[in-house]
Amino acid sequence: MSVLSPEAITVLMFGLLLFGIFLGYQIAFLLAGIGLFFGLGLFGISFLGSFTLNFLSVMKNYILLAIPLFVLMGSIMERSGAGERLFGSIYILSGRLPGGLAIATTLLATIFAACTGVVGASVVTMGVLSLPAMLKRGYDKRLASGLICAAGCLGVLIPPSIMIVIYGPVAGIPVGKLFMAAIGPGLCLSGVYILYILIRCLLDPHLGPPMSKEELRAIPRREKVRIVFSSLLPPIVIILAVLGSIFFGVAAPTEAAATGAFAAGGLSIFYKRFNVSMLGEAAESTLKTTSMILTMTAGAVFFVSTFMSIGGGEVVERVILGLPLGKWGIFFLMLLVVFILGMFLDWVAIVLLVVPLYTPIAAKLGFDAIWFATMIILNLQLSYITPPFALAAFYYRGIAPQEITMKDIYFSLLPFIALQIAVFVLCTLWPAIILWLPSQMGG
Repeated sequence: MSVLSPEAITVLMFGLLLFGIFLGYQIAFLLAGIGLFFGLGLFGISFLGSFTLNFLSVMKNYILLAIPLFVLMGSIMERSGAGERLFGSIYILSGRLPGGLAIATTLLATIFAACTGVVGASVVTMGVLSLPAMLKRGYDKRLASGLICAAGCLGVLIPPSIMIVIYGPVAGIPVGKLFMAAIGPGLCLSGVYILYILIRCLLDPHLGPPMSKEELRAIPRREKVRIVFSSLLPPIVIILAVLGSIFFGVAAPTEAAATGAFAAGGLSIFYKRFNVSMLGEAAESTLKTTSMILTMTAGAVFFVSTFMSIGGGEVVERVILGLPLGKWGIFFLMLLVVFILGMFLDWVAIVLLVVPLYTPIAAKLGFDAIWFATMIILNLQLSYITPPFALAAFYYRGIAPQEITMKDIYFSLLPFIALQIAVFVLCTLWPAIILWLPSQMGG
C-alpha cells in the first residue's frame, strides 16, 4: 500500500467510505475502521501513538463540554412544560392575525430552537403541540406540515446549536463568535417564514383562519397578561442570559451552557414539573445524544488522522483550487458537495470530514472564516428539509396523523426550501447579516 500515491490513497479512502455507507455500516465505526486500516498499513504499529494523541486532544477539548450541558438544558426545557405554556401565550398574542396559529408555531420554534439546539426534539415538539390545534381549526395540512418541518430546523442555526459547538473547534473558530454569527440568518429565516404565512393567509384566509371572536373573549385580559408573563418571559430570560453572557464576554460557551442547564432546572421547579423521574429521563436523553456525537467524533479522529498524514488535505486543496471555476464557482461547488453529502451522512460526520479540508481552501480564496462557516451550517440545515432524504420530514411523519402522507409532506416542503434559498442568497449579497453581531462582541 505504501507504493500508492497520496492521490490514489485519497480516492481509495473516500471510495471505501461511500461503499461502506451504501452497505449500511455504522458511520462512526466505518470511519474508525478505514482510518486504522490505512494508518497501520502505511505507517505501521507506531502510528497508534498518533491516533492516541489526536483522540486525547479532542476528548480534552474544553469547548466540547458544552455539548452535554446544552443538550441537558434542552432536555429539561422540553420536559418542563415550557413548550406548552409558550405556545399558549404566543397564540394569545398572535391568534387574531391571519394564520395566527402558524405564526405562533414559528415564534415558538424560534424560541425553542434557542432552548434545545437539537432538530429532532424541536420538530417533534412543534408537531405534538401545534399540529392538532391547526388541523382542528381548519388549517391547510400542507402549510402546517411544511412550516413545522422547516421551523423545527431553526435549532441548527439559532444558538445554542450543537452543530456550531462541534464546528467551532474543528475549524479553529471561537464558538461564541459562531453563535453570534448564526443569530442573524436564524432570525431572518424565522421572519421570512412569518411573512410568507401572513401573505398566503391574507390572500386565502381558508389556509389559516384567525382566532374567532368567541375564543378571544373567552380569556379575560388580566388572565392573558398573567399567562404571557408567566409562560413567555422565563424562557426568554434564560436564553438572553445564556447568549448575553457569551456576547459580552462574561462567560465562555461551556460556562454559559452550565448556567443554562441550571436555570432550566429552576424553571422546571417554577412550573412544578421537577421530579426524580423527569430528571432521570432528561439525563438519559442527554447521555444518548452526547454518546452518539462523541462516538462519531472519535471515529472521525481516526479517519482524519490518517487522511491528513498521507497529505490528503493537500491533494483535495490542489484539486479544488485548480478547477477553472473562479472564486465563487469553487464556493458554490463546495456547497453542492456538502448538500449531496447531507443526503447520505449525518451532519456530525460531514462537519468532521469536510471542515478541515474546506477551511484552508476558503481562507486562500479570501472568504471570511466566520461568514464561510455560517454559510456551510446554513447549507447543512437545508439538507434537513430537502427530499428524498429529508430528516425533518421523517421526524414529522412519526407524529403526523395518517391522512398526512409522505407525498403531502414532501410537497409542503417546497416553498420553504425556496424561502431558505432566498435567505441564503441574502446572506451572500449582504454578509453583514452574519458578520455584524460577531463584530460587536465584547471580551
